[in-house]
Amino acid sequence: MSDIHQRISASFDAQGLMKTIGAKLASVTDGEVQIEMPFSTALSQQHGYVHAGAVTSLVDSACGYAALTKAPQGFEVVTAEFKINFVRPALGERFLAIGRVQSAGKLLAVCTGEVRAFTGDGPDYKVIALMQATVVNVQGR
Repeated sequence: MSDIHQRISASFDAQGLMKTIGAKLASVTDGEVQIEMPFSTALSQQHGYVHAGAVTSLVDSACGYAALTKAPQGFEVVTAEFKINFVRPALGERFLAIGRVQSAGKLLAVCTGEVRAFTGDGPDYKVIALMQATVVNVQGR
C-alpha cells in the first residue's frame, strides 16, 4: 500500500459517517479518490431514491480525500464550499463517487466530483450528480 493510500485509508477509517452509510474506498491515486456505496433503504427518501444528503456526503468525501492526496504532510483538509447538481434520481444497486483535484495550491484545492449509479455488476452506469468543491488545507492536530 502506498503512502498516499495509507494516509487516505487511515483518515477514511476514522469517519463514522462513511461507516454509517456503508461506504468503502474503491481507489486512491494521486489527485483522485473513488468511494463506493451500496443501495440501502435506510438511506432512501420518500420516493425510494437514495437521499440527496447521502449522495452529497459520498461525493464531498471523495473530493476531500482527493484533495488530501495533494496536501502537504502534517496537513488535513476541510471543505470550504461546494456546489452540487443532481442530474437524475439516485436509483441503482451501487454508487461510485469520483473526486478529482483540478487545481491544488498551498492552501486551497479545487475539485470536481461525479456520482455514478450502477444497476448491476457490469460497467454500465448513469451519472446522477456533479459537484465542484473548494477544499482547504488545515494544520493537522
